[in-house]
Amino acid sequence: MKEILIINTGGTFNKRYNPLKGELQVPDDSLALEGVLKYFYNLKYKIVNIIHKDSLDMNDDDRQEIISVIRSAKQRKILIIHGTDTMDKTAKFLEDRVGERCIVLTGAMVPYSIDFVEATANISTAIGYILNCHKNGIYIAMHGLVGVHNKIFKNRKIGIFQAI
Repeated sequence: MKEILIINTGGTFNKRYNPLKGELQVPDDSLALEGVLKYFYNLKYKIVNIIHKDSLDMNDDDRQEIISVIRSAKQRKILIIHGTDTMDKTAKFLEDRVGERCIVLTGAMVPYSIDFVEATANISTAIGYILNCHKNGIYIAMHGLVGVHNKIFKNRKIGIFQAI
């Protein structure tokens, strides 16, 4: 089994409550991600923690950092943990800048630290897809759906991801 690269950028998936500040914060670790990955017994992976932001605070410099990590990676299959509010923007940004890879973006709308179910389901769907991916491209895996990034969108009116 070939190793996949997991780029952990932060987002709601990773948020934890900081009792000293009284707010949810994006930490600079991968504790939430590791909480899910410990159940993937046969998965070979490498985690790279970068950016550590809510996706609403991400900009093109952050997206360029993701590209730099991807371009320097030996892995052909890449999972990006990303905030849900701008994962579509990041996917579009990556589209013409990285090639010859199967890249899947996923995240969670509820922090893993509050309710692990959605985050675990989304990561599980993404990993299942990426392990069986035979076609290069940029994909989004959310709420049981996986598709080319421009065919999946966050429906803000009802609070779920849907296919176009």
